[in-house]
Amino acid sequence: MSLIYQYPPLYSGILLKRYKRFFADIELASGEVITAHCPNTGPMTGLYLPGQPVRVSRSDSPTRKLPYTWEMIEVNDNGYPVWVGVNTALPNRVVKLALEKNLFPELGSYHDIRGEVAYGQEKSRIDFLLMDDRDRSIYVEVKSTTWTNQTIAVFPDTVTTRGQKHLRELMSLLPQSRAVMLYFINRGDCDQFAPGDGADPVYGQLLREAIALGLEVLPCRFDITPIGISYLGLAKLAF
Repeated sequence: MSLIYQYPPLYSGILLKRYKRFFADIELASGEVITAHCPNTGPMTGLYLPGQPVRVSRSDSPTRKLPYTWEMIEVNDNGYPVWVGVNTALPNRVVKLALEKNLFPELGSYHDIRGEVAYGQEKSRIDFLLMDDRDRSIYVEVKSTTWTNQTIAVFPDTVTTRGQKHLRELMSLLPQSRAVMLYFINRGDCDQFAPGDGADPVYGQLLREAIALGLEVLPCRFDITPIGISYLGLAKLAF
């Protein structure tokens, strides 16, 4: 597997606690206890595991209040250790690199990759807008998922009114344009995908309705390591 994204040098540590959503206390391998930025606003269901190994990056920017960023955590949900990405700012960057390399053949041929384009009636922004060879729009929304039911990746892990809105917006585009929901499976131990009906049944119902109208679902598997991120292909739908 070739890397799509390579991490900067990462520092080893152990998670002590996460608090106020954006802060995580971590004990580095050196014994120093640092407070790192936690770039994940969700509940991190199944990931907030004090005592587990983590990796953090460091920035030397003088404008940063917290030089360290929590990037990943090691879990053991399926009988073997696996790294899971916790930095929710990263998936869109990785997907952009993958789009530039045409790593998703399901999208077909396209050009003019644009990000954060305003659209819809609910004042949304699509993560990526592509144009195919016939100048037909392809709207691609990206969602990062880390929650699992054994080897099934699940999204969402909590009620997401924002996610519900995005599904409604994508449904309104069909069938005039192609609409794609790309689930970024932020761990390498899941080969299936399903909506998180137990956490947000409304989202699950909207997703099924959208698929019936023609929404394309790409559950994309990624391998996360302290070196970088590789694409593993599509997971199977399990619903």
